Amino acid sequence: MRLGCVTLICIVLCIALLCGPLAFAAGDEVVVAATPSARLQSTENWNDEPAGAVARGVNDFAFRLSAELAGMAGDENFICSPYSVWIPLAALANATGNAHKADLLAAIGAAGMAEADINRAASRMLYDLTRQRDRALAREYGEEYYHDPLKIANAIFVDYKVTLRQDFAQMFADFYRGSAMGVDFSLPSAVDAVNRWASENTEGLIADLIQKFSPDTVLAIANAIYFSDRWSWQFAPEETATGAFRLPGGDETIDAFFMLREGEKLDYYEDDLVQAMPLNFLTGGAMYILLPKDMSATELLISMEHTYFEQIARGADERPGRLLLPRFSIEGEIIELKDALQMLGVPLFDDVTAPLTGRLIEEGYPMWVSSALHKAVIEVDEQGTTAAAVTVMMMEAGSAPPEEVEAPPPFEMICDKPFIFVLCGRTVDGGRQVLFTGVVNRPQE
Repeated sequence: MRLGCVTLICIVLCIALLCGPLAFAAGDEVVVAATPSARLQSTENWNDEPAGAVARGVNDFAFRLSAELAGMAGDENFICSPYSVWIPLAALANATGNAHKADLLAAIGAAGMAEADINRAASRMLYDLTRQRDRALAREYGEEYYHDPLKIANAIFVDYKVTLRQDFAQMFADFYRGSAMGVDFSLPSAVDAVNRWASENTEGLIADLIQKFSPDTVLAIANAIYFSDRWSWQFAPEETATGAFRLPGGDETIDAFFMLREGEKLDYYEDDLVQAMPLNFLTGGAMYILLPKDMSATELLISMEHTYFEQIARGADERPGRLLLPRFSIEGEIIELKDALQMLGVPLFDDVTAPLTGRLIEEGYPMWVSSALHKAVIEVDEQGTTAAAVTVMMMEAGSAPPEEVEAPPPFEMICDKPFIFVLCGRTVDGGRQVLFTGVVNRPQE
């Protein structure tokens, strides 16, 4: 395990395209020119309300998607990365036909927003999540000032038989910092190209993501996110002790290693439904631990809305107390996202109306998403967290175009039964930006 490291990788495989004419031999990997015309959108201007609305919509999407997927998991452990699913859907909004665009925007939490506002919001998120302001200070004061816990990369892999639309590729470069590469999806070299890109952008954590491509594949959109950090206040390993963890239903227990955190000033929230604590990372962001009182952890995540999560996060105050949290690791199963995304209203799976037709490739073949796969893993210990996720969206193309109060008493939060976690980064527009959600029904897989 890589201690103190959070790693998130999202590879989104689509079948579609975007950009100007390509000139290269079949099977050669070629970088397609689409130079970003400007830096990422800076958040020095704090008063971008449209971008704020989009950022809040991302968290709304995060909990709606989590609810759909957690319900399918039942009493099993569950983990997903809603942010890794949102990024490609936001980019594809630029290529969705007008008949379907409103439905897609509503599904991703951006109802009524203009494409320009969504793209600018995505760029501002990238600016904050990758700490571009601190990077500038590092250039001025020295690299020792700067530690980047999060790296995000985007790419488009394009089959040599089609012509990318330049306007989409330029937008992808400007606002999502996406590069474009030409491949021949009929050859094994395409698999090698995507896997090599994934490995390079996740420090080797994801190296064999793709086994083969469908013969109908003409495009792959890839997003990789790598996050590495430690707790700002690490658990003392010598205080970790074995204890009993109650499995769902409460009749059966397993042994778990419980980490201890106690102090006079711990951020803590409690209401009739939950106990909650944030575990802050060294360079920003946090993992929130939410322990339900009466309902199951899965029921809590299914019922969770972004407004309630924000209430919990804002309502935490300093109190004396202690937390017992088990070390846990989860390796999620591969999830087919199609049904969940359709339940949220994502219209991109309709092979009859082909909603991605006309704005991805010059040829105008009917385009739609045929499948969307997701897998995530996480490991949490005394020093930090390691997590990874992979999302794969495959698209197909048709053959022809169409006031002061009394000090509270000490609390005790003992996570000896199923609980949920929400891992967040920080942005100016969205505040806490949800990256991972999950349910721990069994600490050790």
